[in-house]
Amino acid sequence: MDWTSVAVAVITGGLAFLGVCVSNRRSGALIAYRLQQLEEKVDRHNHFAQRMPLLEEKVERLERRAERQ
Repeated sequence: MDWTSVAVAVITGGLAFLGVCVSNRRSGALIAYRLQQLEEKVDRHNHFAQRMPLLEEKVERLERRAERQ
């Protein structure tokens, strides 16, 4: 085995490793972005779930008021 084939193998391995690192970083960034979007959706849902009982109470009061009139 001569030194040129070793050099080619080392260069190829290095470039493959670099490609895997770049791909992994992009994948991690995408996962972080999607997780952030999911957290925002959950927060919106939680705010809605907190406000819903208040709305139901207001509707009940309005219904009672409408029945009295």
